[in-house]
Amino acid sequence: MSDAPFGGTPPGYAYDADRAEEQRRHHDMMPYIDDSPSSSPHLSSKSRGSRDTLSSGSLESTKSSEPDLEKGLEMRKWVLSGILASEETYLSHLEALLLPMKPLKAAATTSQPVLTSQQIETIFFKVPELYEIHKEFYDGLFPRVQQWSHQQRVGDLFQKLASQLGVYRAFVDNYEVAMETAEKCCQANAQFAEISENLKARSTKESKDQTTKNSLETLLYKPVDRVTRSTLVLHDLLKHTPVSHPDHPLLQDALRISQNFLSSINEEITPRRQSMTVKKGEHRQLLKDSFMVELVEGARKLRHVFLFTDLFLCAKLKKQIGGKSQQYDCKWYIPLTDLSFQMVDESEAVPNIPLVPDEELDAMKIKISQIKNDIQREKRANKGSKVIERLKKKLSEQESLLLLMSPNMAFRVHNRNGKSYTFLISSDYERAEWRENIREQQKKCFKSFSLTSVELQMLTNSCVKLQTVHNIPLTINKEDDESPGLYGFLNVIVHSATGFKQSSNLYCTLEVDSFGYFVNKAKTRVYRDTTEPNWNEEFEIELEGSQTLRILCYEKCYNKTKLTKEDGESTDRIMGKGQIQLDPQALQDKDWQRTVISMNGVEVKLSVKFTSREFSLKRMPSRKQTGVFGVKIAIVTKRERSKVPYIVRQCVEEIERRGMEEVGIYRVSGVATDIQALKAAFDVNNKDVSVMMSEMDVNAIAGTLKLYFRELPEPLFTDELYPNFAEGIALSDPVAKESCMLNLLLSLPEPNLVTFLFLLDHLKRVAEREGVNKMSLHNLATVFGPTLLRPSEKDSKIPANPTQPITMTDSWSLEVMSQVQVLLYFLQLETIPTPDSKRQSILFSTEV
Repeated sequence: MSDAPFGGTPPGYAYDADRAEEQRRHHDMMPYIDDSPSSSPHLSSKSRGSRDTLSSGSLESTKSSEPDLEKGLEMRKWVLSGILASEETYLSHLEALLLPMKPLKAAATTSQPVLTSQQIETIFFKVPELYEIHKEFYDGLFPRVQQWSHQQRVGDLFQKLASQLGVYRAFVDNYEVAMETAEKCCQANAQFAEISENLKARSTKESKDQTTKNSLETLLYKPVDRVTRSTLVLHDLLKHTPVSHPDHPLLQDALRISQNFLSSINEEITPRRQSMTVKKGEHRQLLKDSFMVELVEGARKLRHVFLFTDLFLCAKLKKQIGGKSQQYDCKWYIPLTDLSFQMVDESEAVPNIPLVPDEELDAMKIKISQIKNDIQREKRANKGSKVIERLKKKLSEQESLLLLMSPNMAFRVHNRNGKSYTFLISSDYERAEWRENIREQQKKCFKSFSLTSVELQMLTNSCVKLQTVHNIPLTINKEDDESPGLYGFLNVIVHSATGFKQSSNLYCTLEVDSFGYFVNKAKTRVYRDTTEPNWNEEFEIELEGSQTLRILCYEKCYNKTKLTKEDGESTDRIMGKGQIQLDPQALQDKDWQRTVISMNGVEVKLSVKFTSREFSLKRMPSRKQTGVFGVKIAIVTKRERSKVPYIVRQCVEEIERRGMEEVGIYRVSGVATDIQALKAAFDVNNKDVSVMMSEMDVNAIAGTLKLYFRELPEPLFTDELYPNFAEGIALSDPVAKESCMLNLLLSLPEPNLVTFLFLLDHLKRVAEREGVNKMSLHNLATVFGPTLLRPSEKDSKIPANPTQPITMTDSWSLEVMSQVQVLLYFLQLETIPTPDSKRQSILFSTEV
């Protein structure tokens, strides 16, 4: 229902209207991606007028299918339920504004008025009229939704609501005067200041007796905020109303009125949301804010950072005590004229950053998955909300800890007075975004300044009202029916790019998110001396609960001395960046879907195709006797008269020859076309395969080896023994665990055992170069665990005919983590005793 790229809000958004509106606000900032090369306009309120003829998703499937009519009409009810919930919340906010009006008016005629009649009229201008309009709308809509049928009409109500938008024009025109009047009255009258900070809005029907405390400033902004979203509601409803439905023309008319109205006032109201008045009538506007990890004397601290039009501020969120409203402590600030960037080589930065072992991060992920599982179980059992609230608190703690511990990329800001500060970020994308925003604003700043303690306190207080990021971006803040992200494989073809001003050596990297932070997953080759690179490279990227795909375009600098030293950078230069949301519904179709990402005047063409993990890892029975892919390992070794399949030995040999220091070896995707070419060569026993390998990117060879193990008709650890390995790794007594795990390993068929030991020795050698290739034993276990171990279909927790084939339950997530733990256990063992004392001959004598 959202117009964001790949974006979609599930029907359950009805139960949290404010969150849905928050998401829409975020989506509005993202580019609307059209498939045509010439068109990729930025989505703004003004451009929405043309959007009712566009499809709401950004990806054009090669096969267009007519949406199911019944499902669409059911969605129509969900949308209307969401609108009702949102209206109820909005009415409670308007009621909270009206509540002090009567006593204030009554006091205005006495000898001790709090405010004059004129001040009351100015501050609360048109609020009673707005309340009446929306009360009438709500009272008309509620019974129609209660007596729902697919033929139910509501278009007349929306048409009437749209025709009354003129009242909003009057409210918006008066808004700034109302805010200034309220501010002056607060300063002049302590009683009114107390009233304006403690307005009570009733909660929704589910918790009638509860109220929430709001400030006058917050509530007066609600109508302004409301009108900016008027077209989004109608877009959602129109999308799920068939053209043949009697409501369709009425809703189209309401949408046209709303869009015209919004276009006329859009520019006037945008800056007011995020600005505060400073001395001499100047406005300090908030441009960007985000949670970030600061490195303070070697310790990681969670901060909320704010970029204003004239300064950069780092604050700490205070703990809320006794129902008090949110508050910030200012840790430090830098005027933008005094701010510069400090960047050093990653190799230099690493020793200064306290790295958290991958095993610890993985333990956090396991705890998160277990707690989510427990929450779902409690919900199904209809247990008390206290238990669920306790679990949610635990989940919040674990996710905050993971967010604090995971980023390792340094982002340094420097104050010209000599003090430097270091943040840790998980992605080059975010680092570039912050630097771009700060640099752009610095062009408009010309003088330094310092704030008094009072001014600093006012500024810090304003952060509570101005902030746009209210929650740490983790799953604890998601509703149950929001997408948990995608699990499986995303094939991405990076086709080409246009829009570069001069010839450069260009390449792209791809990042996806996992557990709230981003990981680099693939890199194209460098296309040299061109303004129009044609990579046409395909990558297979593994997704773990991912919701966003990012692409960054770089200029490769071969001569480091030629780099601009503006900020001491010694890395390749980012030429552009963009991202798309990975929406399960949009990616349901198994066909390739094309899109264009626009970034700073550069356009990159991509195609994507998604395969869920349950389908990508589904093992097909072996029907072929020739070739090596998809053929039982025992058949291959017998035919080759070898202990270890030739393909495994060749790939390992080539990787050990030139890939041991490749950053992200086995994690970074190889080019899919190269992998398929190698697969075909091995299958037909091509004598020139070693020559082919020597000319290919080493990541493609690593990808070929992973593909071989993934396509085995039975996993290396066998269907029969898999449940025993899963139980063995869960044993708490270390002696019992070692005995069990080693006995199970030695129970494997000989070709499986010998091949595994051969691979194990290789992976340990890869991990010995972790300082260079960044691949720890844990990273390698994460890559290979789910490939080498896999339950048979009868033992799997995956439903045989899943109703939602592209998401993954947390119980399955735990299963995957168990597979990682099994492989990690064997990788961490110093030696594996075998019945045959001549272990070396088992491993390296290939002839029987």
